[in-house]
Amino acid sequence: MIDSVTAFIPLKGHSSRVPGKNMRDFNGRPLFHVILETLLEAETVGDIYIDTDDDEIAESASRLAGISVLRREKRLEGDDVSVNLLIEHFLERVPDIEHVIQTHATNPLILSSTIDEAVRRYMSDAGHDSLFSVTRLQARLYDAHMQAVNHDPKLLLPTQDLPPLYLENSNCYLFSRESFAVEARRIGASPAFFEMDPIEATDIDEETDFALATSLALLSA
Repeated sequence: MIDSVTAFIPLKGHSSRVPGKNMRDFNGRPLFHVILETLLEAETVGDIYIDTDDDEIAESASRLAGISVLRREKRLEGDDVSVNLLIEHFLERVPDIEHVIQTHATNPLILSSTIDEAVRRYMSDAGHDSLFSVTRLQARLYDAHMQAVNHDPKLLLPTQDLPPLYLENSNCYLFSRESFAVEARRIGASPAFFEMDPIEATDIDEETDFALATSLALLSA
């Protein structure tokens, strides 16, 4: 069994929907510091790398003990660059890494104990080549054409009796160098779900998400 995994966090300076998101104050510290401190507290995480295109983020991260800063190449800058390309370049730059957990600064409520649980699940599950976090949805869902996705509107089953669907919540992805080399993506050919509490899985995409996450963090402090 592997002893630990290496963490990789991509961090852009630009954010179109929440300006300056990664450096914005989150209850007294830059938002991206929160996930780094959570990873530092996790028992199953070894080395921690950030990849950034921003001078301010790089300088701020360099003041944190235990964090390695990688500067992004110009060809990989921009909103349309896939995280999978960033991971590919990361694995090329740091060739001795075998197992990776990739997460985001926009997941400030995930706990170190949850990260440890996810890593241990990944470590012990030989039947899957990767693992990613999800949030269970049991609600009456429709597509853009007003077609019911997971229920029959004529039956009106209680929502707890509906077949669950799962939202990829972007909180954590676990994979090996080998599986990434085969599939060229962080979710391998035979991934496992890791279900998370919806509140802990809060992801910041919009201004309202930032306000919500800030309030939830204060309530749980």
